[in-house]
Amino acid sequence: MSEPLENLYFSWLCAKVNRVEVPTPSLTYWKLFRKLFNTEYVWLVSGDDNRGEDGLELREEFFVESNLEDDDSLSMIGCSIFEMLIAFSRRAEFNAGETPEFWFWKFLENLELHEENDASTTPPEKIDRILYDFVWRDYDEDGYGGLFPMNDPPEDQRKVEVFYQFCQYLVDQDWPI
Repeated sequence: MSEPLENLYFSWLCAKVNRVEVPTPSLTYWKLFRKLFNTEYVWLVSGDDNRGEDGLELREEFFVESNLEDDDSLSMIGCSIFEMLIAFSRRAEFNAGETPEFWFWKFLENLELHEENDASTTPPEKIDRILYDFVWRDYDEDGYGGLFPMNDPPEDQRKVEVFYQFCQYLVDQDWPI
Protein backbone atom coordinates (compact mmCIF):
# COMPACT_ATOMS: atom_id res chain seq x y z
CA MET A 1 0.00 0.00 0.00
CA SER A 2 1.72 3.16 -1.19
CA GLU A 3 -0.93 5.72 -0.26
CA PRO A 4 -1.01 6.77 3.40
CA LEU A 5 -3.76 5.09 5.41
CA GLU A 6 -5.25 8.45 6.43
CA ASN A 7 -5.70 9.40 2.75
CA LEU A 8 -7.33 6.07 1.96
CA TYR A 9 -9.70 6.52 4.87
CA PHE A 10 -10.49 10.11 3.88
CA SER A 11 -11.30 9.01 0.31
CA TRP A 12 -13.51 6.23 1.68
CA LEU A 13 -15.42 8.74 3.80
CA CYS A 14 -15.80 11.13 0.85
CA ALA A 15 -17.27 8.34 -1.25
CA LYS A 16 -20.04 7.98 1.34
CA VAL A 17 -21.34 11.52 0.75
CA ASN A 18 -19.96 12.80 -2.57
CA ARG A 19 -22.70 13.88 -4.91
CA VAL A 20 -20.79 13.71 -8.17
CA GLU A 21 -17.89 11.87 -9.67
CA VAL A 22 -16.99 14.75 -11.99
CA PRO A 23 -13.88 16.62 -10.83
CA THR A 24 -15.27 20.09 -11.54
CA PRO A 25 -14.43 22.62 -8.78
CA SER A 26 -17.96 24.02 -8.72
CA LEU A 27 -19.30 20.51 -8.07
CA THR A 28 -16.72 19.06 -5.71
CA TYR A 29 -16.20 19.66 -2.02
CA TRP A 30 -12.74 18.22 -1.34
CA LYS A 31 -11.51 21.33 0.50
CA LEU A 32 -14.56 21.47 2.77
CA PHE A 33 -14.45 17.74 3.41
CA ARG A 34 -10.75 17.97 4.27
CA LYS A 35 -11.49 20.83 6.69
CA LEU A 36 -14.28 18.78 8.33
CA PHE A 37 -11.92 15.81 8.50
CA ASN A 38 -9.14 17.83 10.10
CA THR A 39 -11.39 19.46 12.71
CA GLU A 40 -12.05 17.44 15.84
CA TYR A 41 -15.59 16.91 17.05
CA VAL A 42 -15.72 17.82 20.73
CA TRP A 43 -18.74 17.06 22.84
CA LEU A 44 -19.85 19.32 25.66
CA VAL A 45 -23.29 17.96 26.54
CA SER A 46 -23.78 14.57 28.15
CA GLY A 47 -24.88 12.05 25.54
CA ASP A 48 -23.06 13.73 22.68
CA ASP A 49 -20.10 11.45 23.36
CA ASN A 50 -22.27 8.84 21.61
CA ARG A 51 -22.09 10.87 18.39
CA GLY A 52 -18.32 10.82 18.64
CA GLU A 53 -18.29 7.08 19.28
CA ASP A 54 -20.56 6.54 16.25
CA GLY A 55 -18.07 8.48 14.17
CA LEU A 56 -15.14 6.44 15.45
CA GLU A 57 -16.95 3.22 14.52
CA LEU A 58 -16.63 4.24 10.88
CA ARG A 59 -12.93 3.47 11.16
CA GLU A 60 -13.65 -0.17 12.00
CA GLU A 61 -16.06 -0.36 9.08
CA PHE A 62 -13.38 1.09 6.80
CA PHE A 63 -10.86 -1.59 7.78
CA VAL A 64 -13.39 -4.37 7.21
CA GLU A 65 -14.67 -3.03 3.86
CA SER A 66 -11.13 -2.32 2.64
CA ASN A 67 -9.79 -5.71 3.74
CA LEU A 68 -7.07 -3.98 5.71
CA GLU A 69 -5.64 -4.93 9.05
CA ASP A 70 -6.65 -2.61 11.86
CA ASP A 71 -3.99 0.04 12.34
CA ASP A 72 -3.49 2.03 15.53
CA SER A 73 -2.47 5.17 13.62
CA LEU A 74 -6.12 6.17 13.11
CA SER A 75 -6.99 5.52 16.74
CA MET A 76 -4.50 8.14 17.87
CA ILE A 77 -6.80 10.98 16.81
CA GLY A 78 -10.24 11.94 18.05
CA CYS A 79 -13.43 11.82 16.04
CA SER A 80 -13.59 14.45 13.31
CA ILE A 81 -16.61 16.57 12.49
CA PHE A 82 -16.68 14.77 9.12
CA GLU A 83 -16.92 11.36 10.80
CA MET A 84 -19.54 12.59 13.26
CA LEU A 85 -21.74 14.04 10.51
CA ILE A 86 -21.50 10.94 8.33
CA ALA A 87 -22.29 8.62 11.24
CA PHE A 88 -25.12 10.85 12.45
CA SER A 89 -26.58 11.00 8.94
CA ARG A 90 -26.96 7.21 9.13
CA ARG A 91 -28.74 7.47 12.47
CA ALA A 92 -31.01 10.17 10.99
CA GLU A 93 -31.88 7.83 8.11
CA PHE A 94 -32.83 5.12 10.59
CA ASN A 95 -35.00 7.49 12.64
CA ALA A 96 -36.58 9.67 9.95
CA GLY A 97 -36.12 8.07 6.56
CA GLU A 98 -34.38 9.61 3.55
CA THR A 99 -30.79 8.59 2.83
CA PRO A 100 -27.62 9.26 4.81
CA GLU A 101 -26.44 11.40 1.90
CA PHE A 102 -29.63 13.48 2.15
CA TRP A 103 -29.11 14.08 5.87
CA PHE A 104 -25.41 14.83 5.53
CA TRP A 105 -26.18 17.58 3.01
CA LYS A 106 -29.10 18.81 5.14
CA PHE A 107 -26.68 19.17 8.05
CA LEU A 108 -24.28 21.15 5.84
CA GLU A 109 -27.18 23.29 4.62
CA ASN A 110 -28.24 24.01 8.20
CA LEU A 111 -24.65 24.98 9.02
CA GLU A 112 -24.65 27.13 5.86
CA LEU A 113 -21.73 25.17 4.41
CA HIS A 114 -23.56 23.45 1.54
CA GLU A 115 -22.35 25.99 -1.03
CA GLU A 116 -18.70 25.82 0.05
CA ASN A 117 -17.56 23.88 -3.00
CA ASP A 118 -13.99 23.87 -4.28
CA ALA A 119 -14.67 26.95 -6.44
CA SER A 120 -15.95 28.95 -3.46
CA THR A 121 -14.11 32.12 -2.53
CA THR A 122 -15.35 32.23 1.06
CA PRO A 123 -12.49 33.17 3.38
CA PRO A 124 -11.27 30.15 5.37
CA GLU A 125 -11.79 32.16 8.57
CA LYS A 126 -15.55 32.19 7.95
CA ILE A 127 -15.67 28.40 7.65
CA ASP A 128 -13.47 28.11 10.74
CA ARG A 129 -15.94 30.32 12.63
CA ILE A 130 -18.94 28.23 11.56
CA LEU A 131 -17.22 25.05 12.71
CA TYR A 132 -16.09 26.69 15.95
CA ASP A 133 -19.64 27.86 16.69
CA PHE A 134 -20.98 24.37 15.98
CA VAL A 135 -18.43 22.49 18.08
CA TRP A 136 -18.40 24.87 21.04
CA ARG A 137 -22.18 25.48 20.85
CA ASP A 138 -21.69 29.18 20.28
CA TYR A 139 -24.84 29.32 18.18
CA ASP A 140 -28.27 30.80 18.87
CA GLU A 141 -30.53 29.20 21.48
CA ASP A 142 -33.05 28.41 18.71
CA GLY A 143 -30.39 26.28 17.01
CA TYR A 144 -29.47 28.72 14.23
CA GLY A 145 -25.78 28.31 13.58
CA GLY A 146 -25.96 24.66 14.64
CA LEU A 147 -27.20 21.51 12.95
CA PHE A 148 -30.88 22.03 13.76
CA PRO A 149 -32.28 25.56 13.46
CA MET A 150 -35.84 25.70 14.73
CA ASN A 151 -38.75 28.09 14.44
CA ASP A 152 -40.18 27.24 17.86
CA PRO A 153 -37.67 25.33 20.00
CA PRO A 154 -39.00 23.92 23.27
CA GLU A 155 -35.75 24.83 25.07
CA ASP A 156 -32.28 26.33 24.62
CA GLN A 157 -30.76 24.09 21.96
CA ARG A 158 -27.23 24.80 23.14
CA LYS A 159 -27.99 22.68 26.20
CA VAL A 160 -29.67 19.79 24.41
CA GLU A 161 -27.96 16.60 23.27
CA VAL A 162 -27.56 16.56 19.47
CA PHE A 163 -29.78 13.50 19.04
CA TYR A 164 -32.61 15.18 20.96
CA GLN A 165 -32.07 18.39 19.01
CA PHE A 166 -32.64 16.27 15.91
CA CYS A 167 -35.86 14.83 17.35
CA GLN A 168 -37.12 18.29 18.27
CA TYR A 169 -36.11 19.56 14.82
CA LEU A 170 -38.23 16.88 13.14
CA VAL A 171 -41.26 17.98 15.17
CA ASP A 172 -40.53 21.67 14.56
CA GLN A 173 -40.26 21.09 10.81
CA ASP A 174 -43.38 18.88 10.70
CA TRP A 175 -41.22 16.04 9.36
CA PRO A 176 -43.33 13.00 8.44
CA ILE A 177 -42.10 10.16 10.65
